[in-house]
Amino acid sequence: MSLMEDILRKRASERHADLMDRVYRSQSGIYDLTRKYYLLGRDQLIKALDPPPGGRVLEIGCGTARNLVQAAKAWPQAEFYGFDISSEMLKAARKNLAQSGMRERITLFHGDAENPALAMPLTVRRFDRIFLSFCLSMIPDWQSAIRQALTLLAPGGELHIVDFGQSEQLPAPFRSILQQWLALFHVTPREHLGAFLIELDSEIGTRSEFIRHYRGYSWRFVIRMPA
Repeated sequence: MSLMEDILRKRASERHADLMDRVYRSQSGIYDLTRKYYLLGRDQLIKALDPPPGGRVLEIGCGTARNLVQAAKAWPQAEFYGFDISSEMLKAARKNLAQSGMRERITLFHGDAENPALAMPLTVRRFDRIFLSFCLSMIPDWQSAIRQALTLLAPGGELHIVDFGQSEQLPAPFRSILQQWLALFHVTPREHLGAFLIELDSEIGTRSEFIRHYRGYSWRFVIRMPA
């Protein structure tokens, strides 16, 4: 990457961070209360993580750390890490960790999903499980975010993704209203996510599994690295 490309990427990251802070500045305190009604599929993802004993788990775009807390309770034998681009969300996350008694179990960083390695020290840049929950639809270069996440996986590791699908088995009026509503929050469901993962499988030898929830309201994927 050239110096100019690096500068442009950094500026784009800063603009996105500022946007996310503006979006969540007034919402971080009530985020978990409101989102539980429509971020459907998160708990299924957590249940499927199944990290090995002593394994490391990373959440990219950890938000308020709600998922990390639930995952740490479900899988007490693993180490948990998370990072987010929004400083506002990380404030809420640190508060949640203190209230839940998970401050010693979960480590948080500030970082960008498009360049996740920079979010954490070299000593913790290898994970057995990585997951993204309803954040890929808010990452501008979501393909790069997936590629970068895969570079952090240990052999045999798994990348878990859940996000808004295309509601393909739901009525057309519902799909239209949902898309308009999501756009207000700068959310764009990734219509071509499945096709992109199939390309990655062919390119780098991963194995992707697709699980549809709630008639396509949410899509969940498990991408497995070769051992």
